[in-house]
Amino acid sequence: MRPFFIPVLSGALGAERNSVKIFLHDNSGHPFQVQLSRSLAARGFDVIHSSFAEFQTPKGNLQKQADDPDTLRIHEFRLNEPFAKSSLVKRWTQERRLGGKLAQFIIAERPDVVIASNTPLDALAPMQKAAKKVGAQFIFWVQDIYSEAIGRILQRKSRLLGAVAGGWYRRLEAGLLNRSDAIVVISADFVGHLGTMGVDTTNTHVIENWAPLDEMVPTTRVNDWSEKLPDDGTCRYVYAGTLGKKHNPELLVGLARQENSHLYVFSEGEGADYLKAKLDGEPGLNMTVAPWVPFETLPKVLSSADVLVCIVEEEASIFCVPSKVLTYLCVGRPLLLAVPASNLASRIVGDTGAGLVAPPNDMTAFLDNARTLAGDEAARQRMGENGRRYALETFEISRITDRFQEIITQP
Repeated sequence: MRPFFIPVLSGALGAERNSVKIFLHDNSGHPFQVQLSRSLAARGFDVIHSSFAEFQTPKGNLQKQADDPDTLRIHEFRLNEPFAKSSLVKRWTQERRLGGKLAQFIIAERPDVVIASNTPLDALAPMQKAAKKVGAQFIFWVQDIYSEAIGRILQRKSRLLGAVAGGWYRRLEAGLLNRSDAIVVISADFVGHLGTMGVDTTNTHVIENWAPLDEMVPTTRVNDWSEKLPDDGTCRYVYAGTLGKKHNPELLVGLARQENSHLYVFSEGEGADYLKAKLDGEPGLNMTVAPWVPFETLPKVLSSADVLVCIVEEEASIFCVPSKVLTYLCVGRPLLLAVPASNLASRIVGDTGAGLVAPPNDMTAFLDNARTLAGDEAARQRMGENGRRYALETFEISRITDRFQEIITQP
């Protein structure tokens, strides 16, 4: 690692520039990672925040703003072709090409610190190699345990393929983690699992995910976005975000068959396409499927809901903590979850009283909870307030930035 001096800055010191350059790559382009980059830049760190433009997911505020410090740069990596998410071979080649671009960028920019978040392993490996080449500290920010996800998903196609590929990526992921200077995990649940993979967890830090409070500001149910929606007294459910292999869209179909309710789904990709096909075959479904909304519109969309919905499959529990739940909490609406009891999101909602949770394989319990929420306005109000209170107490960005700064500046 190249020697350099890192002054320990206080959040109150403002944006006095220092010599430390941070390259934070969040492959997905999610909202809270770029909020962290803005906060670090405001403290004087020279921050380059990047994402993968063609990755299909809702994006955060990835445009340079007038009030952003001049210590922040925002960059998008492009392959100039659609990302082949469902094609194993094409996706593998694309992720390796992306990794090459990331490595070249690191070598050209020579950052002091590299942070990788949501980055697939085949892209992350050349990133880490390049970071070591220029003497940069490498921080692996673990959002998902990728090898577990890969193995479980591929087992649906072939048990042998799942076992072989899962084993290969498990060794790759463990090696990348062991060669990292620090590891950040989003749940304490991950630490023990990393140990079973042979990862040295000595320098592992638990920092739970959050959502940007300053951008996810609640509005009234009727606002300048929702005023065009029919308001006929039915319960309005909203699902906003990715809908893919680790979800069970049949739960949403069941919800859309409920009387006196309407489900709005804002998503794109195979899950949304599945729901559109269901609508074509069953026109009586109380459901509207629409593309993702712009990030700046999302608070109004979520605030228009009576109930916000999130689903995660049972097998995804170990490697997925749905960020949409954290975003939902900010706007003060009750949550309807089909999430494993062991998942951190389930525990947060249950412990705070911010909504109702059912097992992801229990349609009956899920729909019973939906009817309970639809029929009890006072409970919805109370749960929404509980969720908003939790967000205000937990998602304060200066305290979160302090945690990352401690890791960045550690000897």
